[in-house]
Amino acid sequence: GDSSVALQAQEEIIEMKDVFSVKLKRRRFAGQKKGGTLLGITIFKCLNKGENKLTDCAVHLNNLSEDHCQSWFRHLKEILNGFQNRPKSLKVFVNPNSHKREATHIYYEKVAPLFKLADIKTDVTVTEYEGHALSVLKECELQAFDGVVCVGGDGSVSEVAHGLLLRAQIDAGKDTDYVSKPVRAPVPLGLIPAGTTNILAHTLYGIKHAVTATLHIVMGHIQAVDVCTFSTPSKLLRFGFSAMFGFGARTLALAEKHRWMPSSQRKDFAFIKTLADLKPEECELSFLPLQIPQEDGHEKDRRKKERTKRGSKDQWQKIQGHFLNVSIMAIPCLCSMAPRGLAPNTRLNNGSMALIVVQNTSRTEFIKHLKRYTSVENQFNFPFVETYTVQEVKVQPRHKSGPVDAKESMCLNAASAEGNYPWNIDGDLMKEASEVHVRVHPQLIDLYGVNTDDLESSQATCNCI
Repeated sequence: GDSSVALQAQEEIIEMKDVFSVKLKRRRFAGQKKGGTLLGITIFKCLNKGENKLTDCAVHLNNLSEDHCQSWFRHLKEILNGFQNRPKSLKVFVNPNSHKREATHIYYEKVAPLFKLADIKTDVTVTEYEGHALSVLKECELQAFDGVVCVGGDGSVSEVAHGLLLRAQIDAGKDTDYVSKPVRAPVPLGLIPAGTTNILAHTLYGIKHAVTATLHIVMGHIQAVDVCTFSTPSKLLRFGFSAMFGFGARTLALAEKHRWMPSSQRKDFAFIKTLADLKPEECELSFLPLQIPQEDGHEKDRRKKERTKRGSKDQWQKIQGHFLNVSIMAIPCLCSMAPRGLAPNTRLNNGSMALIVVQNTSRTEFIKHLKRYTSVENQFNFPFVETYTVQEVKVQPRHKSGPVDAKESMCLNAASAEGNYPWNIDGDLMKEASEVHVRVHPQLIDLYGVNTDDLESSQATCNCI
């Protein structure tokens, strides 16, 4: 303008790939909802604060000309509409019972305002019972949405992921009792952490932060992720990312039995009680190793011992014995209690699973192994722990002959006595009596998460003075 005040110009460069919204800026009187004096435009961008945390930031551009503001507004909106991966319509599931019953508050206070700012239309379902999201996904018109979002913990996310993939098989006309080669999920899945451990969210974002997760969804950051199928010889049990049999499953079974307790208390109680009653499971493990390309340096040395155990990639290997815990994981499974991950040697989309077998040992040694997860030391550097890189696993429990004492029956939630063994699949409890067959399927689902800049379609910049 014609101001006589000399101002030192400070230039800020904003990359349009970091912008997610632009709005006209107006001054309105109290109670006024429309109209008002035009002041300029406001650009909202995604700002990386470091340590994996994202936040939103507003840049105000002042101009009193209606023509100038409308011209800039239209031009910037055209650029934003050119980013193909950014969702414009989302189906949202909110589990109000997750953790401290805070999911509803998190969504409406932190997530929904950002979706509205980014002009994303939402259809929200607040789940009322276990399996509610699954039943909705089987019936809803998924083609009306660009993605699905789950606000909850690992169990809620696992249910929605399972529902998305099951719906994909139904739409493709596949037999859902036996799925050997599943088709990919039709739309990406977004995770807003509102649970206790939030393993999937930690693995994707490196942090439990609702705003960070929301901005990854808004910006359309997409990461292809491997998924496992868990099946018995007669039926498909579940699509999932990780599972535990033995200690990890027994702990969850006991925690589920005490749901009347507060979340953190029942999990601590179940962990200590299961540790006090530590008992191995007798079972046979069959697995199909995955051939891994040769690496250089210390990585090659680290893998050498493992490769000698794997043998030929086309030959099934078998081990039988008493195991305290068996973990099968297609993703690293990071969380606050395991910053390196429960399976640090696997990746989100490398087409393999980590099979981690903890053989029977003393309680003292087992505790040492568990404590290693919280540190930077190698939690597998024990003689009773074996790790394998596999593409398929079969777990066949051995039923106990003879009576089960009362103490053990209570610890197992009467599972062994009934012939049903507990499984912890992505934080959900399942009980099966027969053999469970686990297969990994590469990049079966897209999750909103890791920032992949090459997916962006425009590199336009806006210079603001």
